[in-house]
Amino acid sequence: MTSLTSAQTVQLGPAGPTVPALGIGTWAWGDSLFWQYGKDYGEEEVRQAFQAAIAAGVNFFDTAEVYGLGKSETLLGRFMQEQDQPVSVATKYFPVPWRFSARSVAQALSASLDRLQVTSIALYQIHWPFSFFLSQRSLMQALAQEVQKGRIQAVGVSNYSAAQMRAAHRFLADQGVPLAVNQMQYSLLHRNIETNGVLAAARDLGVTILAYSPLAQGLLTGKYTADAPKQPTGARSLSPKFQASYLRRIEPLIQAMTDIGAKYDRTPAQVALNWLIAQGNLVPIPGAKNAKQAAQNAGALGWQLSPAEVAHLAQILV
Repeated sequence: MTSLTSAQTVQLGPAGPTVPALGIGTWAWGDSLFWQYGKDYGEEEVRQAFQAAIAAGVNFFDTAEVYGLGKSETLLGRFMQEQDQPVSVATKYFPVPWRFSARSVAQALSASLDRLQVTSIALYQIHWPFSFFLSQRSLMQALAQEVQKGRIQAVGVSNYSAAQMRAAHRFLADQGVPLAVNQMQYSLLHRNIETNGVLAAARDLGVTILAYSPLAQGLLTGKYTADAPKQPTGARSLSPKFQASYLRRIEPLIQAMTDIGAKYDRTPAQVALNWLIAQGNLVPIPGAKNAKQAAQNAGALGWQLSPAEVAHLAQILV
């Protein structure tokens, strides 16, 4: 498969590494609670997802220490050792209450680097905003020190409000380090960041958005329909959004994506991802549990929706 990313890259923040305009989220790699890892799929399937992504030029992977309690990082590290292509990795620190010192940040990063079998990573993110024991200023100082040590290239946050993101940006700037990323849920079905100030603040600060759940956990693939509702496995089966009433409500959007996709010989999922890329300074990170899903994700690159199509999709469910 030829690389699809030659003309579509994004620099993470004003001074971070440059990555493809599409990444792979690896929450499902090793997670047996939400995603049924070990039951519906396992190590070989996600290895093939990794290989298919690399083959398509998608070499940016987002993980976290809590995904599968370290299993996701361990698998990603193993897969990277099995090949010699360059890979950019983002992982996350989970600021749970008993981690109440700057030293805990360094220790957590060391553990992640060990599992990933690398000495440095492209991006280290704070998984959720939390400042009960460790202030945001101290947290950002600890992260800036890791940039200066060379163990991380860029600093990011995740699930931060506009105000929290501005504060993190200010504290990092005091250390001479820019805030590169805010990882947020964002898709055609979840557009809160457009109205709660996060997207506007990110654009003002030059912060890149990493969009997680960009396919709304599968709802934007067209796989689930009201006439033949197919229940997903795992925790998603409990979500009311996979019931016929919600699936019927989103039918106009799915149909529009299907129609637009036919024009470009692309799937609804590829249209949904391309719509996000079109927002600018944004990298969607859809999951991939197997090679087919990874290859389909990569098909969001190498082409672009017209401005009129981007605007039309944005208006359908407003």
